Amino acid sequence: MRVGLLTREFPPDVYGGAGVHVEFLARELARLVDLDVHCWGEGRTDGVLRHRPWSALDGANDALRSFSVDLTMTAALEGRELVHSHTWYANLGGHLAKLLFGVPHVMTAHSLEPLRPWKAEQLGGGYTLSGWAERTAVEAADAVIAVSGAMREDVLGCYPALDASRVHVVHNGIDTSLYRPDHGTEALDRIGLDRSRPYVLFVGRITRQKGVPHLLRAVRDIDPAAQVVLCAGAPDTPEIDREFRDLFAGLSRAREGVHWIPRMLPRPEVIQLLTHAAVFVCPSVYEPLGIVNLEAMACGTPVVASRVGGIPEVVADGETGVLVTRNSDTRNSDTRDSDGDDDVFEAGLARALDSVLGDPRAARRMGEAGRERAVEEFGWDAVARRTVRLYEEILKQA
Repeated sequence: MRVGLLTREFPPDVYGGAGVHVEFLARELARLVDLDVHCWGEGRTDGVLRHRPWSALDGANDALRSFSVDLTMTAALEGRELVHSHTWYANLGGHLAKLLFGVPHVMTAHSLEPLRPWKAEQLGGGYTLSGWAERTAVEAADAVIAVSGAMREDVLGCYPALDASRVHVVHNGIDTSLYRPDHGTEALDRIGLDRSRPYVLFVGRITRQKGVPHLLRAVRDIDPAAQVVLCAGAPDTPEIDREFRDLFAGLSRAREGVHWIPRMLPRPEVIQLLTHAAVFVCPSVYEPLGIVNLEAMACGTPVVASRVGGIPEVVADGETGVLVTRNSDTRNSDTRDSDGDDDVFEAGLARALDSVLGDPRAARRMGEAGRERAVEEFGWDAVARRTVRLYEEILKQA
C-alpha cells in the first residue's frame, strides 16, 4: 500500500502535539506500508519530502503561504494510493490530491478551527481561510480520525453535514520505551533547580489554548516550598507573549524558585524534568487529547489537568492524577470572564496542585499507575495497526 502522509511539523521541526503524533505514527507506519512523508522545510531525505512556501509569498499571510505548500505537496503525491493529512496546514493538500488523482483522503483531527477563535489574533483574515480549508477537507474526506471520543463529538458538532459513520476514534499514542523514568539530574542542574525542593512542571506553547495565564495566576499561592518550572515557548502572538511576560514577572516577584525556559529543550532533558517533577500540570482550555499528559504519565509523574476535551480519556481522576473542572468556556473569548469562573478554575488548580504536593505517597502511587496505563493502553504500534486497518477498509470501499 502506497501512502502519502501530509503534515506541517516533522522532525527536527516539531513544536506541538500534532508534530509529536506524526513523528511516531510515521515511524510505525513505515514498517507496515510504503510511506512517503510530506512536510514543511527544505530538501529531501529517504522517505521524507520537504516543501517550503513559495518565495513570492514571503511576508504574506500565513494561510496563503500554507496553501502554496499544499499545492506543491499535491503535485508530489502522484502514484500514492491513499493520502493522510494532519492539521489544517496540510488538509487542503490531501483534499486536492483526492480530487486530482482520485485517491481516498484520510485526515486526522488534532484540533478544530471553529473551537480556536483566538487564532484570529495570529492569522487575522487568514483564520477565515484556515477554517474554510478545514471545513472543505473534513466534509469531503473518506475518513476522519478523531484522537479522542471527545474530539469525535466536537467534529460532528462543528461539521453536522459530515456522515458520522466516517468519523473514527484512534487515540494518540506514546513511546514508553523512549518516555520512561530517567533519574539523571543534568537537566535540573543546568536550569539551577534546588533538588531538595519539589517542583511543579509545565511543558507547552504560550497560547490561549494551553491556559498558561491561568497557571501563572494559580501557582501564586501554592505551597511556598514548591518550585515552578515553565518550559514555555513559541508564543502565538506578540500580545500573548507580553501577557505571559507580565504575569511571569509578577509571579517571580511574589515567590522564589520560579524558572522559565523559553526555548525548546532536547527530548532527553524534558524526560529528566518530567521524571523528577512532583507534579505535571496541564491547564488547557481546549485539548483534544493532550499527548504531553501521556508523556508525563509514562515518566511516572502524577498529572493535574483541566477536565476538558479528551484529557479525561487519558488522565484517570484520583488514579493517575487530579482533574479540575472548568465551568466556563473561554475557547470563545480572549478575555477573562466576568462571572468569576476563571477565578474558580485557578483556585481549583491551586488546590489540586497542593493536594498532590502535600501527599508524596499518593503522588507516587498515581505516578506508578500512570506509567502502567500509558504502557498498556497507548502504544504507538497499536495506533499504527488501527490506522492501517482503517486504510484497508477505505481502499476496499473506493
